[in-house]
Amino acid sequence: MIAEPWVTAEDVALHLGVAKDTVYRWRERKGLPAHRVGRLWKFQLSEIDEWVRAGGADEDQDRDNGEVI
Repeated sequence: MIAEPWVTAEDVALHLGVAKDTVYRWRERKGLPAHRVGRLWKFQLSEIDEWVRAGGADEDQDRDNGEVI
């Protein structure tokens, strides 16, 4: 069994075709799966893909204080 590698926010941004800032914003406001390793945030692409498929990145869910994120 091969362990899935941990990747950076930059890797996630490239994978999803969004800005790195968007990755951090989604982690904070929308529950994008992330794991803290020391001072760094690490991600597994399988969890990210599952989150996207479950609707985590839907714009309809992107409301914070009435403002579209």
